[in-house]
Amino acid sequence: MVRTLLLVATRKGAWLFRGDQARRTWRLDGPHFLGHVLNHLVLDPRDGRTLLAAAKTGHLGPTIFRSSDFGRTWKEAARPPAFTRRKGKGRAVSHTFWLTPGHASEPGSWYAGTSPQGLFRSPDGGVTWDPLASVNDDPQFRAWMGTVQDGTPGGPVLHSIIVDPRDPAHLYFGMSGGGVHESADGGRSWTPLVKGMEVVEGFDRADLTFHDPHCVRLCPGNPDRLYQQNHCGIYRIDRPSRKWVRIGRNMPRRVGDIGFPMVVHPRDADTAWVLPMDGTSVWPRTSPEGKPSVYQTRDAGRTWRRLASGFPARQAWWTVKRQAMTADRLDPVGLYFGTTGGELWMSRDEGRRWSCLARHLPEIYSVEAAELA
Repeated sequence: MVRTLLLVATRKGAWLFRGDQARRTWRLDGPHFLGHVLNHLVLDPRDGRTLLAAAKTGHLGPTIFRSSDFGRTWKEAARPPAFTRRKGKGRAVSHTFWLTPGHASEPGSWYAGTSPQGLFRSPDGGVTWDPLASVNDDPQFRAWMGTVQDGTPGGPVLHSIIVDPRDPAHLYFGMSGGGVHESADGGRSWTPLVKGMEVVEGFDRADLTFHDPHCVRLCPGNPDRLYQQNHCGIYRIDRPSRKWVRIGRNMPRRVGDIGFPMVVHPRDADTAWVLPMDGTSVWPRTSPEGKPSVYQTRDAGRTWRRLASGFPARQAWWTVKRQAMTADRLDPVGLYFGTTGGELWMSRDEGRRWSCLARHLPEIYSVEAAELA
């Protein structure tokens, strides 16, 4: 009796899509926060009913909203993420970019990543947020973060916050720019995890400022394996190794291994999906040759298979952002992604066949899937 819930955050609000058991009929709920920028919308898997929304509103600025009744009512955070005030030149949060629920053993705990790069934690279900000084105020981290001009087109961001399901003190995150980092003590201290990573030609890979992870995913079926879609390719790491391996070199040369999102199988650590973007010349960030496709590996990146049945054959110049692709936990796994053109696509069979679930939405920033009993 499990049903799928899709949470879609866009440049002009958020929508919920409630599917039936077969994932063939969907009921639309929304818009929520019409006209406001929603970067991320996440359901708390620990209680199955609490929603957190990372919003940037015209009158309130950057904030977080919380609902305990599936979006029927919302309350703003009493203390949203904000940098600690310092004498002299300080920083201000432009927007909260990423939300991650805490460990199953820590109900009410959440993490948030912001733009510019900052890491925050909430102990009370998103009502109040505290900055992690080990990141936000550390001089070395601040140097790696660079300036606003050094960041992505949408601003520099801290993202891909991961909590090891076996250990609440074991954390990862990525920064664009600034690289991937790991903590074994609940965020009190951090170690860079960038060995084996490449950077744009002409820059020094020893300087973490030039490292640009786009999306990092931990495999639920094997938490010692992580995948990464980076500005400079697709990578995998198997812990306790500290070196990433570029598995994207096995992608077709004409397609390349540049993109933004990456999705892993909920049970099979050898299976993952990417959605390539054109990374040539001035970085168009659109489907290569206007022919959108998803690529799947079933052998941890040794080989890749093109999956495009149901997509337009040509003249479809899609861009899919790093948070805008996800998977459910059903069997077979359902895959979902949203485009900046406002289309929401889905596959019920792990990518073999695709269909368009919705059109004419605003620019889609993130798509998350959850299961409802």
